[in-house]
Amino acid sequence: MSKKNHYLSNILVCTVAFAALFLASCSKPAPKEQNEPDSVHDKIIVGFSQIGAESAWRIFNSKSMQAAADKEGIQLLFSNAEQKQENQIKAIRSFIMYQVDVIVFVPIVQNGWDLVLKDAKDAGIPVIICDRKIVTEDESLYAGYIGTDSAEEGRNAAKFLQRKYEGAEHLVRILEIRGTDGSSASDDRMKGFHEIIDMDKRFSIVYSESGDFMRSRGKEIARNILNQNNNRLVVDGNPIDVILSANDGMTLGFLEVLDEHGIKTGSDITVVTFDAQQEAIDRLVAGQINCVVECNPDIGMQVMSLVKKVAAHEYIPRSTHVAERVFSEFDNLSDIEPRGY
Repeated sequence: MSKKNHYLSNILVCTVAFAALFLASCSKPAPKEQNEPDSVHDKIIVGFSQIGAESAWRIFNSKSMQAAADKEGIQLLFSNAEQKQENQIKAIRSFIMYQVDVIVFVPIVQNGWDLVLKDAKDAGIPVIICDRKIVTEDESLYAGYIGTDSAEEGRNAAKFLQRKYEGAEHLVRILEIRGTDGSSASDDRMKGFHEIIDMDKRFSIVYSESGDFMRSRGKEIARNILNQNNNRLVVDGNPIDVILSANDGMTLGFLEVLDEHGIKTGSDITVVTFDAQQEAIDRLVAGQINCVVECNPDIGMQVMSLVKKVAAHEYIPRSTHVAERVFSEFDNLSDIEPRGY
């Protein structure tokens, strides 16, 4: 072989070797085996996809998860989806590539998760659904759900109104502000509420609109109604008796606009809301809100307990509901502890 050909041959060998090393370093890690030990890391690693930071409730929920993980010695990889499902799917795929031990996520909507969850299952990574539920034909794609019973929350709101208007002889007109349509938190609350209220002829839903769980949307809905009705809270010329709002953020935004127009609530206008953040409780105590149905965000320790079990390949319940209360004008409100959110 000539000196030139020998030189070219050496370059080719080095190039192929470098390419092989590069491809090996960039290749997808091998999937975990189902019988693999609890963790191949020094401690359990959890990928957590949160839907966003749209409210004080959601921020507290994230802090609860982070604090519980720290306390339990669990590494939490946190991802904020900023209210977009596609961001959550990207985050879950990145958790799979990183080979976390467990994936926990709060689904912004119920549908559209099967493909990415199948990828997680194929990689041997258990998934826990948190706070909101999903709809799937294959429930083996996730280990379990933990969060609130949103349908029961809706029923509790309806039961309060039945008690409030017991003996009422006039039609009670309800203005309904839904949360994010397609989310279990909103859909199930409305389902539970309508299960009872639709069977009671004293009540009628005269207006319904989605506010996407956003305070700004609560303000917008209130302004639109007032602007269209000469600054009166009426629908089709008839006064509104009840404001039912699927979360405190939208409720508080709506009430801010009413305050600006001097429209008082709590007496002639009944207000029912969900979540029980501090500002809503303060308005309840002040007599401006009549009923607050709690949605408990402080579930971090319970979630981490389930995380440790699934990481150890132990069984967890298909559904775990957290404890919740109902606060209303019928209660002694002096003993409510600070909410923290």
